[in-house]
Amino acid sequence: MHLRRIFGYTAIFLVLAAPAVRADDICLGDEEEKAAKAQVAALRKAESSGQPAALFIAYRSIMNNDCIDRYDKTAMATAKANLTKLGRDLAKTAEAKGVFYSPEPVRPDGHTSAFRYFDAIGDYPEANRVMLKAMHLKPEDLQLFKIAWAIDQGRTAGSRDPRTGEQPPYVSPPAYRQELTKIASTNADRLMKAEEKDAPGLSGSAADVSVSTMSSLQKLRTAAEWMTYAPGGDKPAKDRADQRGDTIMKRSDPTFTHMNATLYYEFSGSPKGKEIAAQLKKKGEESQRAMEKTGNKLKEAITEQSAADQKKFDKKKADLEKELGF
Repeated sequence: MHLRRIFGYTAIFLVLAAPAVRADDICLGDEEEKAAKAQVAALRKAESSGQPAALFIAYRSIMNNDCIDRYDKTAMATAKANLTKLGRDLAKTAEAKGVFYSPEPVRPDGHTSAFRYFDAIGDYPEANRVMLKAMHLKPEDLQLFKIAWAIDQGRTAGSRDPRTGEQPPYVSPPAYRQELTKIASTNADRLMKAEEKDAPGLSGSAADVSVSTMSSLQKLRTAAEWMTYAPGGDKPAKDRADQRGDTIMKRSDPTFTHMNATLYYEFSGSPKGKEIAAQLKKKGEESQRAMEKTGNKLKEAITEQSAADQKKFDKKKADLEKELGF
């Protein structure tokens, strides 16, 4: 009798506790179950499709779902066992075709770069290697360079912290950054040398000054961007901008050319440049006010003259009407 009572209490406890256990397990929700089963179905379809890229995506989807094991006992194990090798094979195929980098993520049609495959499987050294190949193929592509420079964003490595659940960030080896620095320095040097060809135009006609300034500043601005990734920063480009501004300031036609000097000084941002730019701006505003004042006086003079002419006309008209007896 005593044992029956114990078993009875145990059964009641299990019945009452079961809903609580289910409520605490997020994987047992209807949406989670539906998503997991859909991913397993997609995996089975990809396995029979004969399309490696689609299978790769299916494997990744499985591995990103912590609830898969609740509904399929083999899917996760299969994905873990095959994802890395499949990713490397796909990456090598893309690399052999010369597709080193693409901004798009991994695609099921196979039109994906070697970088994306290596990065997706966490083989960061190989991903960095093909990224450098892409950079050497297009060494003057500043936007691609910026992507290569920020390549470690979002990457993690090592075990999760048991307290916070966070993983430490992955940091690429110094050699990778050094190679990018060389590319940046080379581009900065190239642009600074090219800019020197614009300098003679600053001593030409006012029209030459305007054209040369635009061409020169474009090169200096781009060179400055490259320099931010090289030792020493963008100071050489900013210093040269000050020099170009000084050259224009020595001209004898300030009305037509000093506005170009202002552009150089504003770009340089140096204390000297800021001061001169402020002075030129003030002079420009004073000239503008003087022109407006002169224009207003001219307008008033014309108005007064028109009024006087109208008065004379009215008098002559009145005299004529009087003579004619109107």
